[in-house]
Amino acid sequence: MSRLFASVRARATLAATLVVAVALVAAGTAVLLSLRSNLLGEAGTQAERSARDVATSLAVGTRYTELNLDDDDRPVQVVDEAGTLVAASEDLERITGTGVDAVTPQPSASPSDDGDDGDDDDDSGESLEAGEIGEPATVGDGTATVDGDTEDYRFVTVPVETRRGDQLTVYAGAPLSAEHGAVNTALTVMLIGFPLLLAVVAWVTWLVTRRALRPVEGIRREMAAITASEDLARRVPVPGTHDEVARLATTTNQTLAALESSVERQRRFVADASHELRSPIASLRTQLEVAAAHPELLDLDGAVEDTVRLQRLAADLLLLARLDAGERPADARVDLAALAREAAEGRTGVSVRGDAAVNVAGSRGQLGRVLANLLDNAQRHARSAVEVTVRRDGEAAVVAVTDDGEGVPAADRERIFERFVRLDAARSRDDGGAGLGLAIARDVAVRHGGTLTVHDAPAGGALFELRLPGERA
Repeated sequence: MSRLFASVRARATLAATLVVAVALVAAGTAVLLSLRSNLLGEAGTQAERSARDVATSLAVGTRYTELNLDDDDRPVQVVDEAGTLVAASEDLERITGTGVDAVTPQPSASPSDDGDDGDDDDDSGESLEAGEIGEPATVGDGTATVDGDTEDYRFVTVPVETRRGDQLTVYAGAPLSAEHGAVNTALTVMLIGFPLLLAVVAWVTWLVTRRALRPVEGIRREMAAITASEDLARRVPVPGTHDEVARLATTTNQTLAALESSVERQRRFVADASHELRSPIASLRTQLEVAAAHPELLDLDGAVEDTVRLQRLAADLLLLARLDAGERPADARVDLAALAREAAEGRTGVSVRGDAAVNVAGSRGQLGRVLANLLDNAQRHARSAVEVTVRRDGEAAVVAVTDDGEGVPAADRERIFERFVRLDAARSRDDGGAGLGLAIARDVAVRHGGTLTVHDAPAGGALFELRLPGERA
């Protein structure tokens, strides 16, 4: 069960069902309250109509015994100002809710019992004025037993003043059986219909989410297969829905492509590093074996040169490994102008010019390595002179290294920054290096938040431009 509710589909189905359930309960409650209010209002209107009819009869002088109180489903009480019941519906056996529990009228004078007044009025030829009927008011709900049947009623009261000046109160009730029946019917329908509707909603949501998440399951299975087979050339299926799942599949494939490229680059790097290390190691071993057999043939200078080359190559590989591992450069203050003069010191044909102090934040050792690699590359390709210019360009610090060689073809201006790349295949490893200098220089520049690009020099040759963020005040 825990695994069931742990699935996205189960959680989505549960959430949708709960939301619909809350909405149905709220809507059902509103409907029931509205229905009950309307039916109670209708019952009150009916009770008011009955009370007004009786009050009108009393107002015009109708005797208590002549009142029409025969409506079996609408109990009526007439009470005088002393609280005495003077008239009531026939067969009224019990009543609550009006404040007058009496059901048997007490003997009392009728509104028209004064015969003399009536005769005098008739003899004079003047008509008697009708009494006044007051505003009706809802008493509330109660019960009444009429002819053995007990029901709930809504009672309304209407005050009336007869033409003789008697103050009477008429209580009339209207049955609430229709209201109770309608509300109970609606409640029964809701209690039966809502669970069925929720079951339909849950079933539909389960089917829809299964259909929607089917591509996700396909992606999961393919990723599991890729992990098991270690075949990074495989790709997950991309659904044609153009939705979030499709974008997820596309992003996953892009990640796999980047991972495949990274792994392939690492494999190529290891292979190239092994190849580059093999030559000096083999040469050094050969010289040592020859020296062991024939000491007089030992080429000491060559052995030292191979050892130095091997040492430099190992240092380059170690630096690249640290850069690939994401090592953050130091946050020291470095003067590029002074660093450029230091890197050019002792080099033939190299001149440095520029601003007195151009400061940046970074690793002095790594930035010095960049300048040294750029100068090595420039001297390797220059005919006679190399010029280093250090300047400010807005908030950036710029170091430009220019040589008067043949320059770099436009098609190869990005390729030369790849590892173990030499444009001149005929150049010997001793003269051309291992092809790591420019790759290291660009990696260091990027780690320092800068760029390293190559262009044509104004006077011919190559122009390498190192651009770094200037030191903030």
